[in-house]
Amino acid sequence: MQFTTLTVTAERHVATVTLNRPDVRNAFNETVIAELTGAFRALGDTPDVRAIVLAGNGPAFCAGADLNWMKKMAGYSNDENRADALTLAQMLHTIWSCPKPVIARVHGDTYAGGVGLVAACDVAVAAEGVNFCLSEARLGLLPATISPYVIRAMGEQAARRYFITAERFDAAEALRIGFVHATVPAAGLDAKVAELAATLVGNSPNAVRESKRLVQDVAGRAIDKDLLTDTADRIAVIRASEEGREGVRSFLEKRAPAWKPQ
Repeated sequence: MQFTTLTVTAERHVATVTLNRPDVRNAFNETVIAELTGAFRALGDTPDVRAIVLAGNGPAFCAGADLNWMKKMAGYSNDENRADALTLAQMLHTIWSCPKPVIARVHGDTYAGGVGLVAACDVAVAAEGVNFCLSEARLGLLPATISPYVIRAMGEQAARRYFITAERFDAAEALRIGFVHATVPAAGLDAKVAELAATLVGNSPNAVRESKRLVQDVAGRAIDKDLLTDTADRIAVIRASEEGREGVRSFLEKRAPAWKPQ
């Protein structure tokens, strides 16, 4: 694919998707949404890619919606607004459901829909001093399309507060409430992201994919007979898979598994 708002690179099984609109703090519009959707669908289907990093170019990670896009939406009909919002919802779901693990590399301030981008990722690492803000209520709006991911990422109580107050919170608070998994000095951000990506690449691609799906499918479900059967079926299937058998063999033979990069 050719992109006008993103750059996409790949090296050693890790693809990096970088928001590349630094002049507007990587705010998104319909083009960014379409390109992110396309990029993650393509990378999810690329066998050589085992992990994806979502990053931003310039001072901010993502400032949410582009002002010119918002001005255009102000004149939309109800049906046009609904269709437009659905494309954003589908883009977030594409990232969240991508079969490859996604790491958010949050180097700069992140507002509104940008918070949703981070929440849709599997692992989030932020530079110390970064600020987050769910600012929609200040504008008379709702963080509706991002809410399924943000609430899962930070929890109901924290979401309740930050949705209604539209307060800024920093990386330390994001770590405290579980919204990000690690904070590091800005100079150490790339090293931490590379460390996490290398860990993912060293694991069984199939097991990583199925583990991601497992969390999504099991979270919030009642622990009942159906769930017990489901989880038993999953482990039975993966034990009999090619990578499952190879993993056990390599462990017993005290050697690296076949999928591990040399």
